[in-house]
Amino acid sequence: MEEVDEVELHVERIAALDLGKAALVACVRVPHRSKPGRRMQEVREYPTTTAELLAMAVWFRQWGVERVVMEATGDYWKGVYYLLEAEGFECWLVNAREVKNTPGRAKTDKLDAVWLAKVAERGMCRPSLVHPPEIRRLRDLTRYRRALVGDRSRERQRVEKLLEDAQIKIGTVLTDIHGVSGRAMMEALVAGRRDPHSLATLAKGRARVKTVQLQEALRGFFTDHHATMLRMMLDNTDRISAQITELDSQIEAAIAPFSEQAARLCDLPGVDTIAAAELIGEIGVDMRRFPTPRHLVSWAKFCPQAHESAGRSKQKGRGKGNPWIAGTVGRIVFSLSRTDTFLGERYRRLAKRRGKPKAVVATGNSALIAAWHLLSDPTARFTDLGPGHFQSRINAERRARNLATQLQALTGQKITIRDGKALIDDTAA
Repeated sequence: MEEVDEVELHVERIAALDLGKAALVACVRVPHRSKPGRRMQEVREYPTTTAELLAMAVWFRQWGVERVVMEATGDYWKGVYYLLEAEGFECWLVNAREVKNTPGRAKTDKLDAVWLAKVAERGMCRPSLVHPPEIRRLRDLTRYRRALVGDRSRERQRVEKLLEDAQIKIGTVLTDIHGVSGRAMMEALVAGRRDPHSLATLAKGRARVKTVQLQEALRGFFTDHHATMLRMMLDNTDRISAQITELDSQIEAAIAPFSEQAARLCDLPGVDTIAAAELIGEIGVDMRRFPTPRHLVSWAKFCPQAHESAGRSKQKGRGKGNPWIAGTVGRIVFSLSRTDTFLGERYRRLAKRRGKPKAVVATGNSALIAAWHLLSDPTARFTDLGPGHFQSRINAERRARNLATQLQALTGQKITIRDGKALIDDTAA
């Protein structure tokens, strides 16, 4: 027999919550007062208002509750969790899939709360990752910023579609219609200027050499109807851009306590200050929650799932995971894929053989492992191995012999390698 590190857990005084939007059901289980080894339980229902939740916290204190366990039900758990956390209780958020009731039994809110309490008191569940308040505030800011960036991109796409509807084709001439030249032309169109020659003279910088093409691109049927809609779209774009700028300053202030960790993450190729803030907001800075780098990449779903049955391994997908960290890592990989670095070369090599989606996952896996080491060890520094690292690991002589063997099998001629040159023996059969 082999000794394992697991310890039989048993929480003496436990509370479990079955959450809803307007109300919740709480079950408290404690040791029996007069019968050793037996348990007592009480179930109550509370509205989810602040006053009622504080009354529930008083009830928990009366029974000396050590831990409060609840399922991750939508966003309903957040207010309850944060309030009880502020009241000093140890709160566990558990995955509903891991504490699912056995089939064939009646399912009510009361029975669900009792079942969750029974599972939790025996240590048959594990808590999900819930970051401390300062990390949560940073995460709210970075997530909202990304949402605003998406809104601005969609508004800009509407602008381009509106111009296409008016037969204004400056998008085929200018790289960015929202640059200095494109914005000046759109403002002039809104102001009532319709002459293509006059509009083309608004080009700035290198766009001036495209005056003839711009005149033809601006020869459309832009009307007052288009001008009204374009004005609204441009105003929305400016408003969102101002909000993003304000969020940038808020993020800079929120990440100040973690400036050292953010600076180390910025050493990674493709990671700028915003990407570092997003990584810290999603995975935190305390890597004790992830005992090894593999735990982190598994939690982020940047590695294949292990699935074995009857001694046979089966291929399974990565799973959904956290879409926010997936978006952040994906943008990091996209940025580093164009760099002359080890990770950039890793992405390009994998993209050739396995395709871009798998290359993104594999390179993101490497980036997360590096991030884990940088966050777990204050003295760690990222050192790039260089794009030639893979070539340096290849034995040139062995590679030449392998290629000669393959060529010999195809041609039937004897091929030998001498002084780095392939010699063909024409007399061989």
